[in-house]
Amino acid sequence: MGLENPIHIAILLMVVLLVFGARRLPEIGHSLGSGLRGFKDSLSGEAPPSALSAAPHAESPTAPPAPGLASVEASARRPPESSG
Repeated sequence: MGLENPIHIAILLMVVLLVFGARRLPEIGHSLGSGLRGFKDSLSGEAPPSALSAAPHAESPTAPPAPGLASVEASARRPPESSG
């Protein structure tokens, strides 16, 4: 009992394909790989290489915040009103 037999592995892969679909499998593989890579980097203590650190730092204009966003954030931080 187990996955020693290649037929068992093939059946398992077919079930996974049926459950998740062919479109979702690459997404799942990519997210699983990046998660494992991040876990390995955190264990080794190395900082992940980023594409921005290799490129020269150029000042890029940032977009202003959305008009209603500040009021939503302010109301989220405000304590609830007590009736009394």
